[in-house]
Amino acid sequence: MSVAAAPAFVADSALVEGAIAIARAAAAAILEIYDGEFEVERKADASPLTAADMAAHHVIVDGLARLTPDIPVLSEESAHEVDAAQRRGWDRLWLVDPLDGTREFVKRNGEFSVNLALIERGEPVFGVVLAPVGGALWHGARGGHAYRRDGDAERRVQAQVPPAQPLRVAASRSHHSQRSDEFLARAHRQAAGGIAMVSLGSSLKFCRIAEGSLDLYPRFGPTSEWDTAAGQCVLEAAGGAVLDPRGRPFRYNQRDGLLNGDFIALGDLSLPWRAWQDG
Repeated sequence: MSVAAAPAFVADSALVEGAIAIARAAAAAILEIYDGEFEVERKADASPLTAADMAAHHVIVDGLARLTPDIPVLSEESAHEVDAAQRRGWDRLWLVDPLDGTREFVKRNGEFSVNLALIERGEPVFGVVLAPVGGALWHGARGGHAYRRDGDAERRVQAQVPPAQPLRVAASRSHHSQRSDEFLARAHRQAAGGIAMVSLGSSLKFCRIAEGSLDLYPRFGPTSEWDTAAGQCVLEAAGGAVLDPRGRPFRYNQRDGLLNGDFIALGDLSLPWRAWQDG
């Protein structure tokens, strides 16, 4: 299958390095709390909230206001303050998850991330994903390339085509469903060499596909737009895709709500995921 190419987004070095610096500052704020004691609150939807979420939120919102003062910011931690009609009038916005994988943060397993995505007319055009524990950072731009940066060392990354055998399939560490089990059972029966499951938290799954260490991530059940936008941008820049059940790339800030539907993230676009989905 093929996904229509969009015009390349040219991100100047000031934008790229500025966003990376902001993500790293947010990661430092997160780790300062992660290494100590912290309380866990619950939001209205029962999802966890910690001081680290809010500390990273303030670092990112303040940093982006300085970096790109003309571009509004929609963060998980302040989205409830923005009216849907107002934000849908934004042709450009930053879509931010200050701490993606708060459940993993609470478990102290290191599998959480900082996500920054620049959206233009519904499409993610530049994304940064940073793993505070270990410091690995991925970034990519629409129509360009994807990169992994460790410290000052940077290398280009590419999704693996053809995929490995057995197929390396990412599973959410904290979210599971019967539909996922059914999809995986069909994939195991039909994929050459079967599948090997890898459990991993947060948007790091998209980045592992982008760098070729995973092949597929099926997600059945709701996520929020800030959970996927940055990872999608990195993965698309690496040659992969994040597709809805009809094979369409995800789009953002197009609806009154901010919940995503089901999706498949994959590195090799020729994988027969539709057959595994439909049985």
